[in-house]
Amino acid sequence: MNRHAWLKSSAALAVTLAATGVSANGLSINEQSASGMGTGFAGRSSAAEDASTLFGNPAGMSRLDRTEVSGGFATIFASTDISDARGALPGSNKGDMVPNAVVPFGYLVTPLNERWHAGLGIYAPFGVISDYEKGFQGRYHGLHSNVQVVTLQPTLSYQVSDRVSVGFGPTINQIKGKLTRNSPHAVAPGVGPDTHVSVKGDDIGYGFNAGVLVALTEQLSWGLTYHSKVDYTLEGRTRVKGSVAPGLNGTYDASLDFTTPESIDTSISWHLDPRWTLYAGTTWTRWSRLDKIVIENDGVAAAYQGRIGVIQEDMQWDDIWSWAVGASYQLNPQWVLRAGFTVDPSPTNDTHRTVRVPVSDRKVFSLGAGWDVTPDLTLDVAYSYLREAKGEINTADYTAEFRNDAHGLATQVSWRF
Repeated sequence: MNRHAWLKSSAALAVTLAATGVSANGLSINEQSASGMGTGFAGRSSAAEDASTLFGNPAGMSRLDRTEVSGGFATIFASTDISDARGALPGSNKGDMVPNAVVPFGYLVTPLNERWHAGLGIYAPFGVISDYEKGFQGRYHGLHSNVQVVTLQPTLSYQVSDRVSVGFGPTINQIKGKLTRNSPHAVAPGVGPDTHVSVKGDDIGYGFNAGVLVALTEQLSWGLTYHSKVDYTLEGRTRVKGSVAPGLNGTYDASLDFTTPESIDTSISWHLDPRWTLYAGTTWTRWSRLDKIVIENDGVAAAYQGRIGVIQEDMQWDDIWSWAVGASYQLNPQWVLRAGFTVDPSPTNDTHRTVRVPVSDRKVFSLGAGWDVTPDLTLDVAYSYLREAKGEINTADYTAEFRNDAHGLATQVSWRF
C-alpha cells in the first residue's frame, strides 16, 4: 500500500464533508429554513419571517411578538454525471453516488419581556452521504462516505432600540463520520485483490453565532450575521483489511484536528409596497482554513511509520463570496409567493478537486410559498434546482469530468401561541 493511498483514506474524515445541500458550496448545508429557501436565502440576515431566524440572524428573534415553534425538513435529490474518465485501473463510472438525503431542522423562540427573547435551535450545518459502486474506477480515492454534523444552539436576543436588535448564541456541535475506500495491492495497482480501508471517528466542538438587525427606514432592513469557526479533534480508528503486506492489517487509533470555517452573511430586505419585498445578500466563507489536513495514527508498526504514522494532505482551498437575490409577493392575506437566484463559486479547482468533494461553481434557482392556514399556523414550502459547471478530477492514476445537479424540496410548519 503506497503513501498516497493511506493519505486519502485517513484524510477522508475531514475532506468528505461535501455538501449535499442544494444551495451551499464546499462543505456546507444551507437547508435550515423552508421560508428562507424560497428566496434562495437572499434575505437570510435581514428578514425575520419565523423562528428559523435563530440560525439566519439571532437578532431577528426580537421581531417575533409571540412564542413560536418552527420545524421541518428538506429532501435532497442529487445526481452526478461522470465523463471522459481515464485511469490506471479498470472499472466503472456510473456516477449518481449520492443517495436521497433528508435534512431536518427545528426552532423554538419565546419573548422573555419587551426587550429580551430566548430561543433554542437544532439543525445540520455540514454533512454528506455518498456511495460509489464497488467497481468504481476511482475507488482508490473514495468509495463510501457518511458524515454528519448536528448543532444545538441556545440563543438570546436584545432589542436595543425601536430600530436596532442584537443576538448571540453558543453552538454545541457533534460530528460523526464513517468512510471507506479501496487501496492498491502491495505489489502494484490492479494486481491481486484491493485492500479495504475504513475510517470512523467523532467529536464535539463549540462555537457561536451572533448578529445585528437594523431597521434603516420603515421599508428597508439590514442584517449582519457571524457564524464562528468550530475546532474538532476527531478520535476514532483506521481499519485495514485484505492487505498482503505483513503486519499491515488491523485497527489503529486515529486522531485528526479539523476546523469548520467561519462565515459572514449580510443582506437587505426592501419592502417596496404592501405586496412586494426584494432581497439581496452575500456570504463570505473562510474556506482557506482547509489548507492542509494532518492525521496521526497510533500503534503503527515501525516498518510502516513513514507511510501512515503522520500523514499530511494539501487541500489549498480558497475563500469565496456567494451572492443571492430574491423577491416575495403577497398574493392575498393568506398566501405569499417567493423566488430567488444564487451564485455560489467553488472553493476548489481542477488542480485540487477530489472524487470525495467534486464540487464546482454553482447556480441555484428557487421557488417557494407560504400559507397562513390560521393566524397561529403557517405552512411554508420551497423548491430549488442546482446546476454545477463541469469540474475536472486530475490525480496521478485517475482523471475525469464531474457534473453535479440536484433538486431540493423543503417544508416547514410554524405555530405561534
